[in-house]
Amino acid sequence: MRVIIVLLTFLAACGAKNPEPCTSPALLSGQLTLSTQNEQLWAFARYMYDALGQRIRLQEMGFYQNKSFTYDALLLYREGVMYEINQQDVTCKKRALRADFHPMAVPRNASLMGQAVLGSSSGPGQGVLVDTWTGQLPDNGKEACEGNLQSSLICQFYPAARYLITVTEFGCIPISTSYKTKPFGWIVTSFFNNVIGISDPNQLNPPAFCQDALHEEPVDFFSLFHMK
Repeated sequence: MRVIIVLLTFLAACGAKNPEPCTSPALLSGQLTLSTQNEQLWAFARYMYDALGQRIRLQEMGFYQNKSFTYDALLLYREGVMYEINQQDVTCKKRALRADFHPMAVPRNASLMGQAVLGSSSGPGQGVLVDTWTGQLPDNGKEACEGNLQSSLICQFYPAARYLITVTEFGCIPISTSYKTKPFGWIVTSFFNNVIGISDPNQLNPPAFCQDALHEEPVDFFSLFHMK
């Protein structure tokens, strides 16, 4: 019996594959928190992510420089525009979106830091296996800037930023990302209540009252996370 157990353990180890960089599902929705090391910003957001249509919706509330804010942004990368939506006042602002769309993914040149179990490995359903990756964003902001929702803008405005990305081993569901920048220190995003799919796809289309919105200044990292 002991020989059989040892043999099965050996075969399982031989069959196991080392984690490899992965891409998250094309349709995701859930919630996230974002904060900066210098304590200038904390935000909670509901997000919807559509890699097929290259669309992202962020509905935020939080604090910046000790002042509270709410913010609703719809990013349409194919059209190159972002809408700032105010459902309460039925108003809309339209901005040029100066960023390429990059799928949520672990960059191909990332290095694996290791695996860990969130929760407990003592029993079934008590934990989840995750992989943590590290690396550095490209210098010019034009190479592959895969990562989480804000990675392409961080890559554009803070080139060569160091990062940490944690995703589930199975499914490549985002858990957390951290980017180190000079102005803010570490910018940390934590994802939770993730669901594969989008329950209401209409939320990824601009409301009717946005049709006559006028173009304003282009989008940058600060405006996306209301840091102005």
